[in-house]
Amino acid sequence: MEKSTVTLTRRIQLLIDVPSDEKKDMWEKLYRYQNRCYRAANLIVSHLYVQEMIKDFFYLTEEIQYKLADVNKDEMGIFTSSKTHTTARMVFDRFKGEVTADILGSLNHTIQSTFSKNRVDYWQGTKSLRNFKKDIPIPLPVKCTTKMRYDLEKKAFCFNMFAIPVKTYLGKDFTDKRLIMERLLKKEIKLCTSQIQLKAGKIFWLAVFEFEKEEHLLKPEIIAEASLSLEHPIVVKANNVRLNIGSKEEFLYRRLAIQASQKRIQESIAYARSGNGAKRKQKALYKTENLESRYVSHRLHLYSRKLIDFCIQQQAGTLILKNQEDKIGIAKEQEFVLRNWSYYELQTKIKYKAEKAGIELIIG
Repeated sequence: MEKSTVTLTRRIQLLIDVPSDEKKDMWEKLYRYQNRCYRAANLIVSHLYVQEMIKDFFYLTEEIQYKLADVNKDEMGIFTSSKTHTTARMVFDRFKGEVTADILGSLNHTIQSTFSKNRVDYWQGTKSLRNFKKDIPIPLPVKCTTKMRYDLEKKAFCFNMFAIPVKTYLGKDFTDKRLIMERLLKKEIKLCTSQIQLKAGKIFWLAVFEFEKEEHLLKPEIIAEASLSLEHPIVVKANNVRLNIGSKEEFLYRRLAIQASQKRIQESIAYARSGNGAKRKQKALYKTENLESRYVSHRLHLYSRKLIDFCIQQQAGTLILKNQEDKIGIAKEQEFVLRNWSYYELQTKIKYKAEKAGIELIIG
């Protein structure tokens, strides 16, 4: 049965909402949690691999039989508890008192699920075991998010995470983050297990929301055919109506201009006035950091939104992306196209917007 709900992730910056003299302790707590998650994640995935490959470690006899199950429930089992509980118990005992059990439990569940999906590839040797880095996001279970509210004085959404008071910083929000947070407070949508990312001295909340799919008068028999190309980001046709979304000049002109600007800045750094170290000389470069990626992401959001709006207007319940494998292959052969055209990112944005609107997406 098709799910009636869809999940959506939003990246929201958070600020620690305590007096300045208390912030140091809060940051130490978060960095300690991150370090323990990093170590626990590598331990969990290593134990899971050993469990899965244990039969290859018995080299001397064929009489040994085993099963990755609880010995109390299966006489061939080799565990003293369930398979899921083995790694959970291991990290709970090792990091007891250093990080909450809810975080470790959520981390264990996520890694177990991912490992199960890739188990066959690990066994065949076609994929290497994942190595988690020190900047791993911290799982944020729903029960660790409390006192969600909107503070009129601070003009921000406030809540507690891991008993740390925080508030959102939306800045010039041109997306739907504020609207989603308002709907969350009204309990129109549901908050799921999310993550906390610590990056460059900032805290980002990778919030996962679950909500009902949009209801539109769509007809499955009406098919919209779309193609992604270099001349036009999207060309779509339905009910004998054709629409070109975006153009090569409009998309590439700004992107190439940003690249040229950054190249000029990089070349001029050597001639910038010295003093106060590298940060002073690279000040202009910092201002353009991620400028290109932000521009591309915004344009692709706009293109994919217009595509879905067109399908809804034409009551098309099915959307077909034609000949994508061939075009991606051509893009890989042409360095300019591969560098400046974001086929996969646009395809991803179309996919989740189509799911949200209840449109069946077929990629040919």
